[in-house]
Amino acid sequence: MKDDARSLLNELIETCKDGEQGFNRAAQDVSDGNLKTIFTECAARCRSGAAELQTLVRDMGGSPERDGSIKGAVHRGWMDLKTKLTSRDSLAVLEEVERGEDYAKARYAQALKMDLPANVREVLQRQHQGAVANHDRVRDLRNQYRERKNET
Repeated sequence: MKDDARSLLNELIETCKDGEQGFNRAAQDVSDGNLKTIFTECAARCRSGAAELQTLVRDMGGSPERDGSIKGAVHRGWMDLKTKLTSRDSLAVLEEVERGEDYAKARYAQALKMDLPANVREVLQRQHQGAVANHDRVRDLRNQYRERKNET
């Protein structure tokens, strides 16, 4: 069970690192100061989540992941391309960030279906709630920007 838990945690570390890098990229890609602040805060929460998971892996005698995934890098590349094609459009960035958070929510939901030590489950449940909160905040912002765009 320890090996499975360490492997799972390392996958979630990659997910957190992908989120951190994605939010940082999004903060660079928007001109709206409010969005920059929100994305920077979300990146910091992802970084903190990854650090917490890395500690759990070390506590289990494992070697924690330190980087994001290839899939995350591809998604950030897509974000870059889409942003360039849409002239740094905040709505386009929000749509891509939401897509990334959809993935994070799903990864945590899958992880919570596994048989996990109680301390690991507790951390994952809390982090899952954080991913859901990030997603919902981005979704709500996306809806606001979409409404503004439709009004013009």
